[in-house]
Amino acid sequence: MLRILLALLFVILYLILGIPVLCVEWVIGKFNPKAADLSQLRMVQWAFRVILFLCGTKLTVIGEENVPKDEAVLYIGNHRSIFDIIITYARCPGLTGYVAKDTLQKVPLLSLWMRRLHCLFLNREDVKEALKTILTGVDNIKNGISMCIFPEGTRNKTDELMLPFKEGSFKMAEKTGCAIVPMAISGSAEIFEAQFPRAKSVHVILEYGKPIYPKELDKETKKKLGSHCRDIIAKMLEKNNAEL
Repeated sequence: MLRILLALLFVILYLILGIPVLCVEWVIGKFNPKAADLSQLRMVQWAFRVILFLCGTKLTVIGEENVPKDEAVLYIGNHRSIFDIIITYARCPGLTGYVAKDTLQKVPLLSLWMRRLHCLFLNREDVKEALKTILTGVDNIKNGISMCIFPEGTRNKTDELMLPFKEGSFKMAEKTGCAIVPMAISGSAEIFEAQFPRAKSVHVILEYGKPIYPKELDKETKKKLGSHCRDIIAKMLEKNNAEL
């Protein structure tokens, strides 16, 4: 229980003390947007690493060399825990926005930080609004900002390895031609969700697969891009789950 309390206290203090920092970053952004973006990225990555430390998380990263460093990409991964965002965002080499559920817009300070980090809020109940969100993600990628989405659409709380992937999650890659970087996250649910409300010190494995360029795929694979990527992640999960 102590671990999660310390992590929550840290998050609250970070958000409150970060208010003047955001004001300074806003001023910097008026003169040098790129510098402000990178500064905010590194600050949040530091905070996420602190949270993982406080929770006693031991992280093994495999295949990080597969992540392109000089181009915007679309990260996709399985989703079992809120810690999936903390784990993966802390490893992003460059500016990256996450696609999150629209209810997070209502969370004070957190939503402000998310907007500053180019995160997008997706309303799956409104098709028109969802399309606008995806098109904004397309613009971000064209402007050199990577995006990350969890194609299952929600956290997987079942005994299945993964939920089906929603094909619409891949539109940003299809429309820009950017690389899709598959991520397999093993053991993250054991940090918190498996013993809610406590946090447990566990070993988590994050593996990056080789980048997938939609334009290089054959016609049939393109039609089932979600299933293709899901199969790749499933193989990594099966291998790494056996190691935990």
